[in-house]
Amino acid sequence: MASAVAERTLFDRIDLHLIRVLHTVLTERSVSRAALRLGMHQPAVSAALKRLRELAGDPLLVRNGAHMVATDAGRRMVEPAAHILGAAEALFTEARQFDPRTSTATFRIAASDYLDPSFLPRLVADVKRQAPLTRIEIHALTRESDYRAHLGQGDIDLVIGNWLQPPEDLHLARLFSDEVVCLVSRDHPAVRRGWDESDWLQADHIAPTPMHPGARGIIDQILDSQGLQRNIAARCAYFSLVAEMVAGTLLVLTTGRQYCERVAAHLPVVILPCPIAMPPLLYYQLWHPRSHQSSSARWLRDRTKDVAASLASGHAPGPCPQP
Repeated sequence: MASAVAERTLFDRIDLHLIRVLHTVLTERSVSRAALRLGMHQPAVSAALKRLRELAGDPLLVRNGAHMVATDAGRRMVEPAAHILGAAEALFTEARQFDPRTSTATFRIAASDYLDPSFLPRLVADVKRQAPLTRIEIHALTRESDYRAHLGQGDIDLVIGNWLQPPEDLHLARLFSDEVVCLVSRDHPAVRRGWDESDWLQADHIAPTPMHPGARGIIDQILDSQGLQRNIAARCAYFSLVAEMVAGTLLVLTTGRQYCERVAAHLPVVILPCPIAMPPLLYYQLWHPRSHQSSSARWLRDRTKDVAASLASGHAPGPCPQP
């Protein structure tokens, strides 16, 4: 009986603000960064962390050289804390229909930079036009990013990119497909004389740096399935710079037509057909089951779908129906 009373007293000392501090400190792994993200003074965050340590009976965050790392107990708390915060948001805000005109929600999107260069600017403009008080954070999909974990922890609401086989543990919706073509300099010999499969395989190719060591990009996965291998002479982690590298060299970039058409409008490059049969590139939006029923998350996914459709049709997205 005494144990039950003590446990009840412990839970009575936990409020939603403490859970938010807990989640933010553990994901940021820094009291100062957590304070900035929460809009609090650093001493207040430190005081809240002290209370959390007392409640948990664990330091939660410890120093490892020049950095802070979560303890085992702290790591186990991250995802449950995200679920609690998501449930609280649903309890107090999602019970009402999402109203983009008055919402102050923050939308966090992780996206590949292989997209049509107009996609993200048009998406941000569309969201801000219809929901002017919302905040938008665009995050990169990099070698260091674990988008599955970020979606599960609530740090990211939506991931946009292309996969040969998208992950099965997340919800997904296909946005658009794109023809595989090649981008070369106007001075590339293939512009004048054309090329066949052998010419293309032996040419100097440029490709994005893999998402993680040993990973194969979609183009190379397709070639692997055909028993073929191209000559990759250069790799670049910054896809937005690749087109200019192509313009000044004899490198070949093989990617989607939408991207190539956008950059070809202002660079001395030419789009050529790929001499090897390639299936279209498929672009998706991915989200976690935790946000599947969220009306604000559904609204964001609808905006993403509309922008993708508008780019395919060449028209600007129209306004969504008001609730």
